[in-house]
Amino acid sequence: MPRALISVSDKTAVVEFARSLAARGYDIISTGGTARALQAADVPVTSVSDMTGVPEMLDGRVKTLHPAVHGGILARRNRPDDLQALARHRIGLIDIVAVNLYPFVQTAADPTTPFETLIEEIDIGGPSLVRAAAKNFPDVLVIVSPSDYGPALEELDRPGGPRSEFRFELARKAFAHTAAYDSAITATLATMEPDGSGFKRSGESALPPRLAIGLTRIKDLRYGENPHQAAAWYAADPPSGLGAAQVLQGKELSFTNLLDLDAAARIVLEFEEPAAAVIKHTNPCGSAVGQTISDAYVRARDADSLAAFGGIVGLNRPIDEETAKALTTTFIEAVIAPGVGNTARAILGARAKMRVVVADLRHVGMGMLDRQDIRTILGAALVQDRDRVREAGTIWTSATAAQAGLKMVTRRAPSEGEWQALRFAWRICAHGKSNTVIFTSATQTLAIGAGQMSRVDAVKVAVMKAGDALRLKGSVAASDAFFPFRDGLDAVAEAGATAVVQPGGSVRDAEVIAAADEHGLAMVFTGKRHFRH
Repeated sequence: MPRALISVSDKTAVVEFARSLAARGYDIISTGGTARALQAADVPVTSVSDMTGVPEMLDGRVKTLHPAVHGGILARRNRPDDLQALARHRIGLIDIVAVNLYPFVQTAADPTTPFETLIEEIDIGGPSLVRAAAKNFPDVLVIVSPSDYGPALEELDRPGGPRSEFRFELARKAFAHTAAYDSAITATLATMEPDGSGFKRSGESALPPRLAIGLTRIKDLRYGENPHQAAAWYAADPPSGLGAAQVLQGKELSFTNLLDLDAAARIVLEFEEPAAAVIKHTNPCGSAVGQTISDAYVRARDADSLAAFGGIVGLNRPIDEETAKALTTTFIEAVIAPGVGNTARAILGARAKMRVVVADLRHVGMGMLDRQDIRTILGAALVQDRDRVREAGTIWTSATAAQAGLKMVTRRAPSEGEWQALRFAWRICAHGKSNTVIFTSATQTLAIGAGQMSRVDAVKVAVMKAGDALRLKGSVAASDAFFPFRDGLDAVAEAGATAVVQPGGSVRDAEVIAAADEHGLAMVFTGKRHFRH
């Protein structure tokens, strides 16, 4: 009688899968909570303890680490000596291993989890089972994801059984699963520091001495940044963010579409209120907040309507009917949002080529790709903590400036309205390519000069983009890094801004502050630079 060992933390569809195997003549072996779930559903199951003759011990730390288990998995069916060894020790073969691991990543996502609890979520037996089955993939089906239950049953029903290429693909998924699991443990433990007799989160996102990232290909892309470059889209394990996105409609997403969707999402995630961003070449060409998400989008689009044509849109609220109508009034390449209403979806369907992407980006996981940015250079890689504009988490006023880490450096402090506008500008400015200088109101970008070789050039580009010189009169400006000379600040004042936010830190800060005072500007230092190369 063929046998299947099933022991899963993610119990999605496991009862149906086990019942289907039993109907095909499989003896089901299981452990702990999985066995109880199957028994409750009246699926015949044999406990691993009954099979090995050894009870689970050490509070469940030892369950499956036994020759009766691993011998049955690792025995090569084409080796008579392997089969004779099993016969001598009365060990039966195991033909299917369906295992996924303790929810370490989900547990680690809660920063209040005690270290002792976290350690108990490090699976030992599970990875051993998965690796053993994957190693012996020609004879054992290894399944680590509920999404493969259906395909596995279909393969079992094929004349001659599962194809070798299917077995091999499951083995590759299995090794990727354990690799990602170990990477998550390594990355999480790297954030720990001694605390008396135990350990605690250090509060800083430490980078591990060795970095291994398990990625699963979502799909091949038509090409990369250019048609001659091959490209594919990958997700971390477990998938989150854009790795778990749903594409509801539209043409195939391109490499550059995905980069722009990421850039759009990063901006709108800075805001609690309804916010929208329109992206071109990973730079914002317009961003706004509003009373509603449709209001925010229209104002973001109209901030630079010429550049918005063919842009990528990011929204931090589900797309409703009104927003859908606004999106279809101009040519948009793609939009990303946390959801789409039924009526809105029907309206968007009229633009069949528009890519509509849904992703829960506020609740990304704790994997390396969720907490760090990784970029390759020739023959190496660079890893850094993800940049977050944490200083904008406090409502900015003269009274709360110190709490937010801000320093008022000019004779004139910002007015209440200027404070609101400076906070808005600072959150957007951090997402433009360095060097960036932007001009905004309290709720809308007015002109953006991104990715220039000097601050003066950035201001000139922004003024050119504004078109009407009066558009910037009474605005505020933000610079992602300090002004190295007063000429950049002079250009900002000449453009019509009345207040400026910048990191400070130049050897000529005194000269720049004096220039701001000469122009009657209010200027605030944040003490933090937000370059985005």
